[in-house]
Amino acid sequence: MLLFRSEDTAIGWCRANRVPVRPFVNLSQIWFLAVQWYENRLTVESRRPGADEMGRIFSSIGLHGDFWNPSADRW
Repeated sequence: MLLFRSEDTAIGWCRANRVPVRPFVNLSQIWFLAVQWYENRLTVESRRPGADEMGRIFSSIGLHGDFWNPSADRW
């Protein structure tokens, strides 16, 4: 994960380094993703979310499209 000041800065970095531009995620989305993803990590029932759960988590914080679809071929 790389952090940039703005989307324009990130796009410039991608172009300069010949890296494809991927979907952007802001710090609030990263925080809420971590909270939901790891909410049960300290319990005996700890497990990785299933594909349907992943999709619901991504969608709940505004992450949409094939990149965020765990069932898509491009994921």
